[in-house]
Amino acid sequence: MGGWSSFSAFGDFQQRSGFQSFIHEMPLFMKLMFLLVIGFFVFIIFKSVKIWSTNNASPLLSVQAEAVTKRTEVWGGSGDSSANTSYYVTFQFQDGNRVELMVPDREFGLIVEGDKGQLSYQGTRFKGFVR
Repeated sequence: MGGWSSFSAFGDFQQRSGFQSFIHEMPLFMKLMFLLVIGFFVFIIFKSVKIWSTNNASPLLSVQAEAVTKRTEVWGGSGDSSANTSYYVTFQFQDGNRVELMVPDREFGLIVEGDKGQLSYQGTRFKGFVR
């Protein structure tokens, strides 16, 4: 027989692309590390899509609340990279329950601990706070 039938996926005559050859010659522990890194990225993407979907399915709520605490989280900034800051405010409802939401920097600067007003949010998304 001629043509493609002489090549087997498991035979010695298999033609490999550069990437396939690279993976084939890689030591086992490197293959496992490669799979672990790929798995981590797939997990992060899956988790992000799940949170996004859950937030979209959540109702838009508007409730009376008080800003009880504020905090920032600074990450990155090593070497030549710049630092990033995330801003969070914890709101307490009239029934005593609390929710911490990430808020935009412009809103964070306008909210003062002890402020009372109408909080609008959807799932874990901050939508607004009107004193």
